[in-house]
Amino acid sequence: MHGEYKVPGGKLVVVDLDIVDDRLSNVRIAGDFFLEPDDALDAINAAIEGLPAESDSSRIAAAVRAALPEGATLLGFSPEAVGVVVRRALTNAADWRDFDWEIVDSGAISPRMHLALDEVLTAEVGEGHRGPTLRIWEWNESAVVIGSFQSVKNEVDLENAERYGFDVVRRISGGGAMMMGSGNVITYSLYVPAELVQGMTFADSYAFLDEWVLQALQSLGIDATYQGLNDITSPAGKIGGAAQKRLGSGAVLHHVTMSYDIDGELMTKVLRIGREKMSDKGTKSAAKRVDPLKSQTGLSRAEIIERMLQSFRSLTGAREGHITEAEFAAAEQLAESKFASDAWLHRVP
Repeated sequence: MHGEYKVPGGKLVVVDLDIVDDRLSNVRIAGDFFLEPDDALDAINAAIEGLPAESDSSRIAAAVRAALPEGATLLGFSPEAVGVVVRRALTNAADWRDFDWEIVDSGAISPRMHLALDEVLTAEVGEGHRGPTLRIWEWNESAVVIGSFQSVKNEVDLENAERYGFDVVRRISGGGAMMMGSGNVITYSLYVPAELVQGMTFADSYAFLDEWVLQALQSLGIDATYQGLNDITSPAGKIGGAAQKRLGSGAVLHHVTMSYDIDGELMTKVLRIGREKMSDKGTKSAAKRVDPLKSQTGLSRAEIIERMLQSFRSLTGAREGHITEAEFAAAEQLAESKFASDAWLHRVP
């Protein structure tokens, strides 16, 4: 069995192994990482050798960590990365280039249609009706998009949202509220089969699916990194955040919103950003917490998106695709029946 895992922001870790009598055997870890002393690699292989084949990534990582010689230095990878790559080998996980990727353009549509397309296209991937897909959002309306489990009244000042022209909608993924002014953010959605993130924890999958974006931002001179579960950040401040929804059909929706030119003061009027939420962010002001891409690059929104697409094509070999008439029709029906309904918006009052 063979597995590969590119550590987000780090190095490639590779494993070859066999299963003998339901135990891991002939384990050989390799990669372009750095490791001192040399014989620490033998210790890593020996730690994995003989483990039960059903061992999860945490158990494998713990065994590796316990076996490392005192003072061992791992650069570009970690025991947790070894655990991930072994699980990916055991589950026959796929890599980006194993799929025929499409980049689709839905044009400027309403926030509700964006949310409906996310659900429809994810389901299409899960059912095998379309291949993995990247979609960049465009819209001519402003909206506050709240997470699936958030309370409307706790997150949004509805009076101010209406006053400043923000529609309020709820998405199917968890996470926090996003204030999406027209032309002021960069949002994209990935619709991927679960095989791509097989063997990873939820936390690992977030950074893995956004590594290409970090590379694009770094090529523009932004020291972008992943922080916590789902934040993309830089020394100058937070850039954006990710959210996921996994469908029973075996597909993953992963979408990200990054601030391009956010009005921080307006955000504090429209969103109810409490002191408790800000207390672990190292800042007293929500207006200072989000640092737009515009101020860090001096580039237009379109130029940043084009650099992102270049990075994605380089990673995946993606070609230009399209959303079918049937997919649009299904999204229009869902936008009206679900995402425009008070029952969905206020399912958590």
